[in-house]
Amino acid sequence: MRIGSVKEIKAQEYRVGLPPAAVREAVAHGHEVLIEAGAGIGAGFEDAEYTDAGARLVDDPAEVFAEAEMVVKVKEPQPSERAQLREGQVLFTYLHLAPDRPQTEDLIASGVTAIAYETVTDRAGGLPLLAPMSEVAGRLAPQTGAWTLQKANGGRGVLMGGVPGVRPANVVIVGGGVVGTAAARVAVGMGANVTVLDRSVPRMSYLDDIFQGRLTTQFSSAQAIDALLPTADMVIGAVLIPGAAAPKLVSRAQLGRMQPGAVLVDVAIDQGGCFETSRPTTHQDPIYEVDGIMHYCVANMPGAVPRTATQALSNATLPFVLALANKGWRQACEDDPHLLAGLNVHAGALTSYPVGRALEIDVVSPTLALKR
Repeated sequence: MRIGSVKEIKAQEYRVGLPPAAVREAVAHGHEVLIEAGAGIGAGFEDAEYTDAGARLVDDPAEVFAEAEMVVKVKEPQPSERAQLREGQVLFTYLHLAPDRPQTEDLIASGVTAIAYETVTDRAGGLPLLAPMSEVAGRLAPQTGAWTLQKANGGRGVLMGGVPGVRPANVVIVGGGVVGTAAARVAVGMGANVTVLDRSVPRMSYLDDIFQGRLTTQFSSAQAIDALLPTADMVIGAVLIPGAAAPKLVSRAQLGRMQPGAVLVDVAIDQGGCFETSRPTTHQDPIYEVDGIMHYCVANMPGAVPRTATQALSNATLPFVLALANKGWRQACEDDPHLLAGLNVHAGALTSYPVGRALEIDVVSPTLALKR
């Protein structure tokens, strides 16, 4: 198979879909790999590393889209990229379609077969291709929140760990999954007073066990969130409904209950955000203020640490890339129902029920889509 990867063009996105190590593996399996020149520079991978791994470098991304049978990316294709996709081509990347009608409609119109990292599953019910970036974003959230808390950035001027005689910051994490656990690990390490809200009693028991009393767990409810907001210096939104739009857990009216300069970090912004006042931002202009509350809503947080993030993502995606290339997408999905769960669009039809519910678009069953 001819596999292609291009330089990401989303603002301040420096990750790359295929690092040189992944290219070497694909070439060893007999596949041809096309890489846009400069695609890996932002993540610290030089063009020479790609040629040494066996890739063919091309100067024009249009050549990659025109020749590649499968395009492997990181972020959702931007409008100019979507215009180059075609029927019979496989797109393997993060999509996050539920809050993004224009992208969904463009992918359907293109006829492309689009498989989303974030909805591929595993035997344990997890999301193995989302997990590494959730881990990165979760660990970044307290760091970026601490920076936003600084007075020069509009925050309350509170130090995460406090100092002797002065209390630490109060950090509320809504969601105790991969993102929430990673965020808690860093926030606790920074010395903050941390409360994690979740609706799973077994998950809260797990968090109690691994943190050994260094944080507080509480059952997540509207009342619990409302009660914690007046004393919170930082609230990290870490909720996820796989493939679907994130629920809105803090309304604009509730911002009035918070202390001026408090910070909201919305890690769920890729799925539409879990705060009513959230809107996507970029690393170039990451924060904004609503009613005195600072919002950090960067939609590609792991892009801030592209080398670490690229390597972590490729470790997870490479087995699926090889399966798709070695077998073809149909056979790979027939053999692996967890990979089939990643199929979001095929041959002019939407194949993801959560996206269909969010956007009110008719859905074709992924199983039926295999026969089209």
